[in-house]
Amino acid sequence: MDTGTHLVIGLGLAGLAHLDPVVASDSTVATAVLIGTVLGSQAPDFDGLLRMKGNAVYIKNHRGLSHSLPALILWTILITGGLALAFKGLPLLHVGLWVLGAVCFHVFTDLFNTYGTQAFRPFTEKWISWNIIHIFDPFIFISHLIAIFLWVIRAAEPQWIFPVLYTIMAGYYIWRTVTHYRLEKSLPRRDPDSEERDQYYLIPTVNLSIWNVVKRKSDGSYLLGELRNDEFRWLDQVAPDDHPAVEASKSHPSIAAFLYFSSFAIAEVRPYEWGYEVRWADVRYRHRKQYPFVAVLRMNLKYEPIDSYVGWVSESRLEKKLRMDPS
Repeated sequence: MDTGTHLVIGLGLAGLAHLDPVVASDSTVATAVLIGTVLGSQAPDFDGLLRMKGNAVYIKNHRGLSHSLPALILWTILITGGLALAFKGLPLLHVGLWVLGAVCFHVFTDLFNTYGTQAFRPFTEKWISWNIIHIFDPFIFISHLIAIFLWVIRAAEPQWIFPVLYTIMAGYYIWRTVTHYRLEKSLPRRDPDSEERDQYYLIPTVNLSIWNVVKRKSDGSYLLGELRNDEFRWLDQVAPDDHPAVEASKSHPSIAAFLYFSSFAIAEVRPYEWGYEVRWADVRYRHRKQYPFVAVLRMNLKYEPIDSYVGWVSESRLEKKLRMDPS
């Protein structure tokens, strides 16, 4: 999920913590738990500091080790330990369990997005993305804001507000999961050109009634479509370029990082007088007829790197970030 959603979830879990009599009966403990759940809800994304080492390093590692099983324990120990230093005499078991809940809930919600996490490291480095909930879901965000507002104005006790909220959240996640499963299974039947080896993926959008559709064909090409209000249509088709520059680009660290993260990448080669531009795009993120999540490498005629870029960018901005030729 996005940072704002993780923040309101952290506040929501602090409200839910009032179900614990130890928290509800002591304002100091409640304050410590509030700080702990907010920090715990953000902690796995502290790997955002890797941006300082470049986009390629960040993309390869974001939601990796920081979201792994050992990291759940590490974040909990660090945050709870810090709270123990700041607040003397805390019931660390109670505080630590709520911090652990916030950290785990962060990783759990990220599993439902398209971006994916390596949540099951060290057992596997596979990127797990269930494609059920958009990275920003208005219903989740707004429902938390309403509950927090009711808590702030003391319209009801948090012991009542937040159990109701998270019961609704559980129902919402179940509904979205069932809906995603049902619609994704229906895609081959909706597609008159479906073949046995075709693979279909349903990708959530911020609009609950609109889903993006990705079809991966056995020849490595993709069809991109849309399921809008239960009406299905194809919008675009992309196929990989067969060029020596594509294979040469894979050894570059920026491209290797992108391909490590994305299993939906496809390459396009653009020849120039001075060399080649190889543009890898993740087809899951089609937006307004463009593919903004890219890894681009420019090489001279000997396939030697000139410049590269990895990240989210528009066509116009990309030209400002890359050098055009070796000079």
